[in-house]
Amino acid sequence: MLAKRIERLTSSLVRDILAVAQRPGVISFAGGLPADEALLQLDMNALSPDLLSKAMQYGPTEGERGLREQVAQRMAKIGLNCSADQVLILNGSQQGIDLVSKLMIEEGTPVLVEEPAYLAALQSFRLFGADLKSVALQAPADMSALNQVLGEVQLAYLTPSFQNPSGYCYSREERIAIAAQLDTHGVCLFEDDPYRELAYDTPAPAPMVSFIQSAPWIYQGSFSKTLAPGLRLGFLIAHPDLMPHLIRLKQAADLHSNRLSQLIVNQILVSDQLEPHLAKVLPIYRERRDAMAAALQRHLAPYASWQIPAGGLFFWVKLNTVNDTLALMRQCLSNDFAIMPGVAFMASGRDEGHIRLNFSHAKPEQIEVGIAKLAQLLQAANAEKFDMAAGQY
Repeated sequence: MLAKRIERLTSSLVRDILAVAQRPGVISFAGGLPADEALLQLDMNALSPDLLSKAMQYGPTEGERGLREQVAQRMAKIGLNCSADQVLILNGSQQGIDLVSKLMIEEGTPVLVEEPAYLAALQSFRLFGADLKSVALQAPADMSALNQVLGEVQLAYLTPSFQNPSGYCYSREERIAIAAQLDTHGVCLFEDDPYRELAYDTPAPAPMVSFIQSAPWIYQGSFSKTLAPGLRLGFLIAHPDLMPHLIRLKQAADLHSNRLSQLIVNQILVSDQLEPHLAKVLPIYRERRDAMAAALQRHLAPYASWQIPAGGLFFWVKLNTVNDTLALMRQCLSNDFAIMPGVAFMASGRDEGHIRLNFSHAKPEQIEVGIAKLAQLLQAANAEKFDMAAGQY
């Protein structure tokens, strides 16, 4: 009775963990939640009656023209030149992943993904039957491995700026080199870029799609991380040849995105309120990133290794002796804190002992308590292994 692909439909582990992490007293490092203090503070009384009246009626599938023009102008400032006609407003960037999956993926379609990669993208690609081909993410990027896999795939899904979950940011040189390989093979690039504006040290280079010369491409961003996820608003920009298909898919999905959210965001952009908002948000996140870095160094140095992310919302931590991160996740939840097991981000299904830790949502004092608890669990696990090993002699 159900479509065959439903057999491949899995629940989102992040959403499942977040449901548990809502319990009082639980410290969550699991989701990618913005800090409560960083969310957009909206004065509904400041919205004009004309704007509110307009928001109550049906709107264009592509999105509000003014908002699309604002997005195109912002993209030009970072090196991606496009027209407003190439901009499609989304109900969050997750919808973009769904639309691109519908557009590009059939049963058995080979798709390149990073290893690790954003788990909700993997979930969507698998639902539509993608044959996932992964390339290990490393610094510098493995151009030889990329070139080999690009010869086998039709779509490449990459997150070059402060990647989720690893935090890695591709250099300008890497972006240019990968774009050249995509052109050579004629592979469509799907660039997911929700964390670009959350840069704590230096800005990310121009989008990878800006270096594409001939291959088809799709780029998407989000207002969830910069303003508020509850707005459910993102945007997609694509090669002109792809836009008619994406617009029809969007129309078939939901007619158009929430008009009130669109008009609110457009007003923020038109009145130049986004940059002052970011100027308040970034110090909050930088403080929490640095608090987690200090707590990791203080408590986890004997048990793990990591890099301090230059942007985004996550630490990608390699544990020295853990080989079952799902089991560790369950232990953490029973001790009133939440982590994301690294295996959930691996297209191959390999568990290499990584965990993803979000630093944006918990306050610095909560970060200290949670990382200390994690260290206690790892210390106990190491002691148990030592005792077991000693008993063999």
